[in-house]
Amino acid sequence: MLLELFLLISASCCIGESKRRNVLLIIADDAGFETEVYNNSVVHTPHLRSLARRSLVFSNAFTSVSSCSPSRSSILTGLPQHQNGMYGLHQGVHHFNSFDGVQSLPLLLSQANVHTGIIGKKHVGPGSVYPFDFAYTEENNSVLQVGRNITRIKLLVRKFFKTHDEKAHERRRKKEENKDDAKDDERPFFLYVAFHDTHRCGHSQPQYGAFCEKFGNGEMGMGRIPDWTPEYYTPEQVKVPPFVPDTPVARADLAAQYTTVSRLDQGIGLVLQELKDAGYENDTLVIYSSDNGIPFPNGRTNLYTSGTAEPMLVSSPEHRGRWGDTSRAYVSLLDITPTILDWFSIPYPSYSLPGGPASPVHLTGRSLLPALVSEPRSWDTVYASQSLHEVTMYYPTRSVQRGSYRLLHNLHYRMPFPIDQDLYVSPTFQDLLNRSRLSEPTHWFKSLQQYYYRQRWELFDCRPAGIEEPGVRPVLQRSAGEPEAEPAEVAVGHGGPLGLWTGLRPGGQARAALQTALQRTLMNSNGH
Repeated sequence: MLLELFLLISASCCIGESKRRNVLLIIADDAGFETEVYNNSVVHTPHLRSLARRSLVFSNAFTSVSSCSPSRSSILTGLPQHQNGMYGLHQGVHHFNSFDGVQSLPLLLSQANVHTGIIGKKHVGPGSVYPFDFAYTEENNSVLQVGRNITRIKLLVRKFFKTHDEKAHERRRKKEENKDDAKDDERPFFLYVAFHDTHRCGHSQPQYGAFCEKFGNGEMGMGRIPDWTPEYYTPEQVKVPPFVPDTPVARADLAAQYTTVSRLDQGIGLVLQELKDAGYENDTLVIYSSDNGIPFPNGRTNLYTSGTAEPMLVSSPEHRGRWGDTSRAYVSLLDITPTILDWFSIPYPSYSLPGGPASPVHLTGRSLLPALVSEPRSWDTVYASQSLHEVTMYYPTRSVQRGSYRLLHNLHYRMPFPIDQDLYVSPTFQDLLNRSRLSEPTHWFKSLQQYYYRQRWELFDCRPAGIEEPGVRPVLQRSAGEPEAEPAEVAVGHGGPLGLWTGLRPGGQARAALQTALQRTLMNSNGH
């Protein structure tokens, strides 16, 4: 205990003495664990593998909502979607926005004299809540160019650093003329690079393929991205996640996704090289993650583990002791804002949201910096809440995962689960529909009927199958004398074959603990 305290104090001292401190946040779009970092040896991802050697790799990181705009708003505010107001997608017509009074990360950083920049997919609003000094997003550019054209992204990152350095030079010049405070010499920066890979595009730009895997590959009519060397995979090569149907069509779909994963990886390599060339590699905290699960059945828009588990790498030049290690601590994308504020030593303000409770807003997450020093012992619980994805997809759900067990509460369980448009037109889902209509084997772990119509409560054992027993096992039984209630769903988590067993109830203290934890999210869902 004394050693851990000493290490924490030492780390804090080191951070406080650092002359320069910056942040590079890299967020992928609908990306999962299809990388060498997470033991997928098929996909070639050397740059993520290299970053992992300089990072603490989290094996239990989760988004707090499985939808693009709500997740990105949670990343940039540290507040769940039902608290910050971004209930659904920030689209052109039926766009959702965070509440005007929300104090977002870029807003707080700007107020603290941190130079802020965003390149790529923003997909949140309003602009007054999410201001950036330097911005190249879908709001003023083609999202394909700023989110998938890795050469364009590289040049924009270079432009950001050039702008940052020019402003620093100007401050030094003014200092020499005694017109400015010396402390502004080393103005820090926060650069947010939000790739559009590996999002589907078959619904919007089908000419580029299901995942825009053909965009910029040099073929006729596809254009060419100079810094991208396309890598192709066969359906036979792919590793099919246990929650995805194992069919030839789904395998071909995954192979297309793999190609965009390789483009994402090469783009990350370019961004990190620009960081190094600009001289900021050794004073910049680098965080890599994704916004939600992959766009396949049971993935994105679901609060199952398969829809919320995320990759997360945190690389700190001031915490090298755990470089290359893996943490099993349960962490959330809600932890990103507290981590960055902690890195910059910026306190979170005390404020209340207009129209909401009079009590001050509190961050739900925690700083991850202590985990970079030593493995946390009690970080074992994560929460999630979902309201909508598209405006027609109202299906409110709350979930809590404590250790190996995940409990979901489907508030509108009598309604069919809605399907988002880009998944609906995808080859995988169309094949699943056709097989179901023709009564052919779907090679999926559940039926479409079970996917559409869910139990009110669903309970999952998320340990990989085979640790104790193969296949499905009822791990939480109803205690003797305990009254019956609504049936829950108990299944093996996405780490192993997903069998289904209904009609079992979690019993005794385990159920009480999970439902007490879940009640926290339900209470917060009423109002702001």
